[in-house]
Amino acid sequence: MRTIHTENAPKAIGPYVQGKIAKGFLFASGQVPLDPLSGEIVGETIEEQTTQVVKNIEAILQGAGITSNEIVKTTCFLSDMNHFQAFNTVYATLFNEELPARSAVEVARLPKDVLVEIEIIAVVNE
Repeated sequence: MRTIHTENAPKAIGPYVQGKIAKGFLFASGQVPLDPLSGEIVGETIEEQTTQVVKNIEAILQGAGITSNEIVKTTCFLSDMNHFQAFNTVYATLFNEELPARSAVEVARLPKDVLVEIEIIAVVNE
């Protein structure tokens, strides 16, 4: 197993890591819209927050030496399903060629009361 750690994504705010590579897969912890440098929440709208989450995911992928084309599954947590269409528009910018399987659910609350969190599983050829 290999732990992923990059300064270009937010540091873990609890007892977990940004991601783990095991048996050819990257399992990335859920990303919320935190600025990697300041640790502060970025944006107030679902679009702004999703944009930051996408940047954080891209940084973790880069730290693992892969791209979004290797993402096979995402789980998306939204604080309000009424944000789904706007979220989906920004979420789609993460992908170029290959689209992953996805679950999207509304939850009662997210860390730091953010609007969105996304976790990913991706294939890694090591």
